[in-house]
Amino acid sequence: MIEPFGLYLILTDPVAGYECCAEAAVEAGVRFLQLRMKGVPRSDVLAMARRLRAITRGTATRLIINDDPSVAAEAGADGAHLGQEDMPLAEARARWPQVPLWGLSTHNEEQARAAVALAPDYIGVGPVYPTPTKAKPDPTVGLERLRKILAETPLPAVAIGGIDAERLPEVARAGAENFAVVRAVCQAADPLSAIRRLQAIWEEARAGR
Repeated sequence: MIEPFGLYLILTDPVAGYECCAEAAVEAGVRFLQLRMKGVPRSDVLAMARRLRAITRGTATRLIINDDPSVAAEAGADGAHLGQEDMPLAEARARWPQVPLWGLSTHNEEQARAAVALAPDYIGVGPVYPTPTKAKPDPTVGLERLRKILAETPLPAVAIGGIDAERLPEVARAGAENFAVVRAVCQAADPLSAIRRLQAIWEEARAGR
């Protein structure tokens, strides 16, 4: 069982560059770092995954590849993250047994309950708030449903979707032990400062709940 880890950083078109953000994540002790490159050739994703693997290897930062377990396996990443419309988790595990960790996106109570039988290492829950990071966004979960899903699931869960520094305290108050961000770091010119600000806000919010 994965222990609570706080920030789960997803890298999508970071203004400071993928490698810079990965180095910042390692320096700040971020436990999970996901590479999410949409609409680019697989060869480019694999090349970047290998560069990020070189940065994270031997550190506490686990590199997760979004959508494509074959890239995760070939790059020697720590895990792969699947969406509801991706290959079924059981099939992916059977095809790439060398991938250690598996995450699964869930967008409602039914999907979160169904995930228990699939036994991913963690689930994503969201989007909590509206977010422009997906071309076809899923319906917003909201804080009350987030609270309900988190209370019901026995799986490690990561709140995701539209979360930023301002919204972070209410996500913590909803019972989240972990949270994911994209734009809050990827749109920052100084990713290390952005990460550390989020971590500080998170620790203060959790201490006060």
